[in-house]
Amino acid sequence: MVNPLAGEVELVLDGRAWRCKLTLGALAELEAGLADEALVDLVGRFEEGRYSSRDLLALILAGLRGGGWEGRARDLLTAEIEGGLVTAARAAAALLARAFAPQP
Repeated sequence: MVNPLAGEVELVLDGRAWRCKLTLGALAELEAGLADEALVDLVGRFEEGRYSSRDLLALILAGLRGGGWEGRARDLLTAEIEGGLVTAARAAAALLARAFAPQP
């Protein structure tokens, strides 16, 4: 069971539920993978609804890694995400929103 107040999101990969969270380490890894872009650029694309599949993959990977998943990006390329692209996009957006939301 995930805790949304702790920034967690659930994602089901290949029939198994995983806890995703953008920890500081996961965010640093995500930002390093963005090359010359800043994290704020990625957030802006999500806010404007102009994100790419690469953005989705990077966010999902970072969230999974922050939740303890030990897979790699190439593992996600063949994984089945329950709910498909729409669920992946919602999970990625929720990860961003929850990571930067003020905590109670």
